[in-house]
Formats: sequence, structure tokens, C-alpha cells
Amino acid sequence: MRITIPYRPRKIWNDVLHPAFDRYRFGVLVAHRRLGKTVGSVNAMLKKALLDEKISPQYAYIAPYRNQAKMIAWNYLKFYASKIPNLKMNESELYIEIPTKHKGAVGARIYIVGADKPDALRGTYWDGVILDEYAQIKPELWGEIIRPALADRKGFAWFIGTPKGQNQFYEKYRESRSKEDWFSFLFRATETGIIDDEELADMKEDMTDIEWRQEMLCDFTVSAFNILITIDMVEKAVERKYSEAQVRGMPCILGVDVARFGDDRSVIVCRQGEVVYSPKVYKGIDNMELVARIIEEIRRYDPIAVFIDAGGGSGVIDRLRQLGYTNIIEVAFGSRAEDPDKYINLRTEMWHKMADWIRRTGSLPNDPELKAELTVVEYGFDNADRRKLKKKEDIKKDYGASPDIADAVALTFAHQVVIAKADMYNSSLTRCNTDYDPFGV
Repeated sequence: MRITIPYRPRKIWNDVLHPAFDRYRFGVLVAHRRLGKTVGSVNAMLKKALLDEKISPQYAYIAPYRNQAKMIAWNYLKFYASKIPNLKMNESELYIEIPTKHKGAVGARIYIVGADKPDALRGTYWDGVILDEYAQIKPELWGEIIRPALADRKGFAWFIGTPKGQNQFYEKYRESRSKEDWFSFLFRATETGIIDDEELADMKEDMTDIEWRQEMLCDFTVSAFNILITIDMVEKAVERKYSEAQVRGMPCILGVDVARFGDDRSVIVCRQGEVVYSPKVYKGIDNMELVARIIEEIRRYDPIAVFIDAGGGSGVIDRLRQLGYTNIIEVAFGSRAEDPDKYINLRTEMWHKMADWIRRTGSLPNDPELKAELTVVEYGFDNADRRKLKKKEDIKKDYGASPDIADAVALTFAHQVVIAKADMYNSSLTRCNTDYDPFGV
């Protein structure tokens, strides 16, 4: 039998999210308001139930409170399931039952459940659950009740919601980023195009800064006091554009962060004056292949300097110098800062210079991964009142990934570059033939 449900997914759901929901057993979706996460995930679960051939499958959409779950999801579920022949609906217990080929057995059921009474979920099995607004659900529900109930039938679990600080939802998002068998998505309102620019501008005026950053920019760190670069700083830098005349003649600088470990990435970034161009990210390439990629970028941009992370890039640096490239400068993140009374090491100084540039004049590409990495770095102070940053390995452990792209951008601020005035206008913007056009407005 062919069953068509009255659901037309948005492009982002059709192209990205539904394929991920079909492929992965576990995953986390961090979404801005009005992305359609409830409608999309309920329909994904409905599809799973329709295609399930096990005996008496059971699924659950779980929200923090039963009344909330009923108000948010029950009407959606009834509407989209309404075209299914011989469907049963139970209004008092909030479930639908879909007939299956197993005669005499209970059909596939989808329940709408509140997490406010977790004991009601004990002692049963689940073939799949959606945990909506997981930031507001008691953490023990997952480990004590839901996860064991998924074990024998290999059920799936999808955590969806909008940030509410650094709580269990944040922990699940971090966890998902470090696991290859989980999907992990974060969608900001400024990236998806679901809400038009005029409406976003009106919303921003009507919302507080904290509400805007949390609800629309999906900022987990909105309540943190020690984040070096906030998401609103980054968004303003993405919106900031320069005319061709303003950038022409400014020197190009390359920053190269070389992968240190198997799952890290090598990244090449070009900054020309106030503009950072789209990063080039490579995973799983050896030093000689990375050298070839760097040479391609040198020929494209003719940079005045190429700053390369010395921690993992000594072989790359040596090979480039052997090939006759004289503007290769190795940068040791842990080395002495140019202002040692203020910064504990050079890495801290570079990031603070970059943060100041982003705050004042910088223009960044609209790259979701770069934006995420820039906003996870925390700062503190040592006993001498010098600024220090959270260690890269600790960021990787907590965030689930190393901030390789952001470090490559920071490398372009490693040292001040000085060029002769006579050479200042010899370069041309047309030489920087990039795939990111900062003058596309």
C-alpha cells in the first residue's frame, strides 16, 4: 500500500535533516525558533512507524510537561497521520495506533508524553523517542529510564531544542560532535533563510540581547561571563562588508593550522586587511599533500607572510623552505607573547588581537563551523594577572572538536607585518580569486 501524508518538508529538512534522521540512530538538533523542529521530527517518527515491521512497535514524543507536549505535538501528529487507513486515535492517553501486518498484535503506536512524570515511562520498551526541549527535561530521565528501554529493540533517540545555557542539552550536543555514529546540527536564524531579513531585524529590536542570542542565534554561552568572542560579535563581523576600493592594496596573510591528531583538520585561511576569506579545510591528508595545497594558496594570493603552527607543522615548514619559499614563519602557540606582562603566551595574544579585530572592523565569511569555533574559547587569568585561554586539548574534550579553523584565523594575527609604502598598491584584489565574495551585496 502507498500512503501519502500531507507533509511538505522545508528545503533544509528535505535536503539535510530527514536524510540524517533516516541514517543515524542517535543525534542532536540545536535549532532556532520557527525552524519547524517539532513538525519535522514528528513526521520523521511517523515515517519510521509506518515502515516498522517489528511486532507492536512503540514510539514516544517527549516534552518537558504533558500539557506542553499535547499543545505542541498532538495536533500535528493527528493531522499528518489522518490519511492512514484504519488509524486509531486515543485522545485520553494521547497516542495513535497504525495497523501492521501482524494479525492479533497491537499496531505501531506513537505516544505524546510529558517528562514531568518519569516513572510512567519505566518498565516498557521504545523503538524510538524524540526528546524535545531537552534543556528543560530532568537529566536522569535519559540514563535511568529511556536509554535502557531502547536497548533490546535498538531504538533511536533524537534530542532537539533551543539552548537554555550550558546544561544537559549542551552536554548532549558536545557528546554528539565527538561521535561519528551520531548526527549533530546547529542552525542559527541568520543562516537558514527560513525567517526573512526584515522580520529578523524587527525581532532583534523587540527582543533583549540575551533572548536574541539564545533563541535565534542558539548561543549556549549567553550566560557565561568568560567567553572571549560572543556570537553577536561574530554575527556583526559577518554582516560587515567592505567595498573593493577599501580592500585593494592591503596585504594578504595566510594562517595555516596543521592537524596534530587523526581526527583533527588542517586549515588554510587568507586574511586581506579587514576581510577573511572562506577557509580551506582538509582532513586525512599528509604533510606533502598539505604543502601542495599551501603552494596553491600562495600562488593565488601572493601573501606577504605565511604563518604556520609549529606544534604540528614542522615538517610542512621545512619542506616549504626547502622549496625556496622565504616568507614562511613558524608560530609556536606556547611561546612568549610580544606583550608578556599582559598575556601568558603567544596563542592568548593572537586570539585577543583577533577578538579586538572582530569587535571593531573585521569581516568574516558566513561559515557556521567557524562561527561555532570562535565562540567556545574561554579566557581567565593566572597568578600574575595575565590573560590565558582554555587549552586546545581541553576545548576539544569539552566541545567535541578542535577549533582548527578559528586557530588558523588567529594565526594571521601572530605578528605584525610591515611592507614598504612603495609596494603597498602593487597587489590587486583580482589576484585574490576566491570562492567567497565579500562585495556581493
